[in-house]
Amino acid sequence: MRVAKVCATALLLGSSVANAESGMASYYRGVGTSGEMTCAHRSRAFGSLVRVSYRGHSIQCRVNDRGPFVRGRIIDVSTSAARALGIVRAGVVMVSID
Repeated sequence: MRVAKVCATALLLGSSVANAESGMASYYRGVGTSGEMTCAHRSRAFGSLVRVSYRGHSIQCRVNDRGPFVRGRIIDVSTSAARALGIVRAGVVMVSID
């Protein structure tokens, strides 16, 4: 019975579970002054929305660039997104994205 519940939950959450990642995130400065929360990701489609979570904060960013190109990092967020997440001082932090 428990296996059936796990399978049903996996089917319901299928796409979000399959696209979930966790790893290091950093932020970039300057790329615009619009204040839009954008990000760079290596493989997500341009224009897609990504939820980034860090220590109880969660935001949505629009993918508008490729990167990061630093080994071990999974996403770069804009300065406005970094402020919303509270990572400006830390610079590089462990996040989860989906």
